[in-house]
Amino acid sequence: MSQTLAVINCSQLVTLSGPARPRVGPELCQLSIVADGGMLIRDGRIATVGTRSEVEKLIDNDCEVVDAGGRIVLPGFVDAHAHPVFAGTRANEFEERSQGASYQEIAARGGGIQSTVNATRAATLDGLVASGKRYAEWFIRSGTTTVEAKSGYGLTVEDELKTLRAIKRLDEETPLRYVPTFLGAHSIPAEYKSRREEYVSLIIDEMLPRIAQEELAEYCDVFCEANVFTTDESRRILSAARAQGLGLRIHADQLSLSGGAQLAAELGATTADHLEYTDTAGIAALKSAGVQPVLLPGSVYALGSSHYPAAREMIAAGLAVVLATDFNPGSSPTPSMPMILSLASTQMKMTPAESITAATINAAYSLNRGDKIGSLEAGKVADFVIYDCYDYRDLAYFFGIEHPWRVYTGARQVFRRL
Repeated sequence: MSQTLAVINCSQLVTLSGPARPRVGPELCQLSIVADGGMLIRDGRIATVGTRSEVEKLIDNDCEVVDAGGRIVLPGFVDAHAHPVFAGTRANEFEERSQGASYQEIAARGGGIQSTVNATRAATLDGLVASGKRYAEWFIRSGTTTVEAKSGYGLTVEDELKTLRAIKRLDEETPLRYVPTFLGAHSIPAEYKSRREEYVSLIIDEMLPRIAQEELAEYCDVFCEANVFTTDESRRILSAARAQGLGLRIHADQLSLSGGAQLAAELGATTADHLEYTDTAGIAALKSAGVQPVLLPGSVYALGSSHYPAAREMIAAGLAVVLATDFNPGSSPTPSMPMILSLASTQMKMTPAESITAATINAAYSLNRGDKIGSLEAGKVADFVIYDCYDYRDLAYFFGIEHPWRVYTGARQVFRRL
């Protein structure tokens, strides 16, 4: 017997319905809102979307009815760039930055990523899963139902495998959906500082084959920056990842114009992420290669910078922009997509509608899931959030607030606020 759920009395049912591809240009503003809307859901998938009166006609005695109380309903956020598995925190470094120390200065004396690497190496698999479950709840409470999850705080064969196994368990043991990405090229670990070529070879010859063999990742990412992994090193690693069947993502042009965007275009990567220093030529290259930019204003904000990526120029160029949190313990310790929407509007001059599209359907396509999640359309998985708001713009306008009233993944309620 099928399980049927009806959601009615939605002041705005923000469906994001539209073409079966990432949205660009003016399409970013087209949210396909149904006023006084409703949904009928069967066996975890959306069956019908329409007005309240249209949906109410389909309700029978076996149907569970959820009254949204005149609130707004949106697809669950899809966070397409996050680092949600790690041990420890870096609150001490946060305090140091508030006193004038730069991110690069802290990293040079053994802090930064290496600090989290040390803690993560010392943690057990069960310990990483336990802390990951805490962060999973934070994502869910913020309205996120799918998250891309990077490794990158192990930087040894066994510790990278441990992190990816933790991500796999979190996908199985929490209501949050995880998309695993291997980021062994996150940093050159301290023990390889004087022999970086050996570490690059370790990634290519040992880490990637093991990860592919165990099917622990869908994507491979590289932090492409002159003082981290050069464009030549990044090209070698990503080419090897592609040969192992992994999709490609790149941390590009975050700290300088490193050539990361150009490399993403050259390799036909799925995404180029950060892009704070990407220039007009880089934007044009991304457009010509069909690479989606993933913008991370939370890390710019948390690092005390004002050098945000050129979102308006990217939108004008026709790029299918994505927004994500970059949740991590060092440079963006927030799982809150509504906070990212606010930063996108105030700092990058994206409209609330553009930001919502970038954080839902465009993000879903960047993870190869646009046919399953990211919008509320017949046939898609019923991942949706009822927000205690009455206008979609409130999600960006009232910042620093936990807006979700109910959160559902596959039509199952996974968070409820009284």
